[in-house]
Amino acid sequence: MTNSFNSGWASVGPDSALDTAEEPTDASLGLPPGFALIAEDPELGPAVASCLAEVEKQLRGAISNSDPLADATSRHLVEAGGKRIRPLLTILASHLGDSTRPEVVQAAVVVELTHLATLYHDDVMDSAPYRRGAPTAHEVWGNSVAILTGDLIFARASILVSELGGEALGIQARTFERLCLGQLHETVGPREGQDALEHYLSVIADKTGSLVAASGQLGALFADTPREIIDVMVSYGEKVGVAFQLADDVIDVTGLKVKSGKAPGTDLREGVPTLPVILLRRAAAEGDASAADVIALVDGDLASDDALAEAVAAVRSHPQTQEAWAFAQRWADDAVVALDPLPDSVVKQALASFAQAVVSREV
Repeated sequence: MTNSFNSGWASVGPDSALDTAEEPTDASLGLPPGFALIAEDPELGPAVASCLAEVEKQLRGAISNSDPLADATSRHLVEAGGKRIRPLLTILASHLGDSTRPEVVQAAVVVELTHLATLYHDDVMDSAPYRRGAPTAHEVWGNSVAILTGDLIFARASILVSELGGEALGIQARTFERLCLGQLHETVGPREGQDALEHYLSVIADKTGSLVAASGQLGALFADTPREIIDVMVSYGEKVGVAFQLADDVIDVTGLKVKSGKAPGTDLREGVPTLPVILLRRAAAEGDASAADVIALVDGDLASDDALAEAVAAVRSHPQTQEAWAFAQRWADDAVVALDPLPDSVVKQALASFAQAVVSREV
């Protein structure tokens, strides 16, 4: 799975995934419409826009390198664009406390660098030809250079987070561990006897939810908010990340082609386990003949475009795909509930709106 919340957004197989999907943005700030309330607020809007501009400046400075090859490969994805969702969550979380502290922007740069690094690795693992509408780094320079570029960007993130102190370093290290474990578990598949859906949810939580959670956690931490608010952002971020990836799975079979270049059925053709297929396999095992017929198509030879289109259409039209949408919606709803302890504010409303938008894909 390509990392979507991980791709533009980063995928399970991501953004590690919020990035396989590029979405329309609010015209005034370049924000996803799920965050439109921010742009409409006369104080919060300009403050967030200013911070995002500073993040972009520091991000480009962090990846610059005196070595021409390293500089070119490191800039490849930054210059391809992206929604900067993780830095935005860091900045938003900081507005639950003292958003003026300079550590906030540096933390936002750290999470985006980490996200970018996972994309280089994800694209090699997935043999993805495109990312954000451009050829992937491994297509341009080869697998070894792409992997080493990802490692280099991880190193830059580590340098920056080390300057933020021990607690931030611990958050980053634990997040990095989960990113690696998520990729490992996705690669080897479920343990013998492990439920496929349980395994898949754990993979998404590690590959996508962990970094989204860390984004909100670091923003709240460096804004000097109370510990309970930091914990809220962790819970919210994990749930939003999972909801995004679940929705992204369904989008793969709904006939939408996103700006990242990921065509419908990419995951089906690559044999990547995703939510609709997992639910279809479960239904087939329970005796649903129509689900068994769809699985037969999915497990067939999908090399030709016609065969892939037939499989996509069959998955898309089956009731289990609607169940997959509902499943993703429940995770988004849980993310909104996680915000309950926060005082009412534009930030809280925007976070709730965003949680719903990751499933409706109005973002």
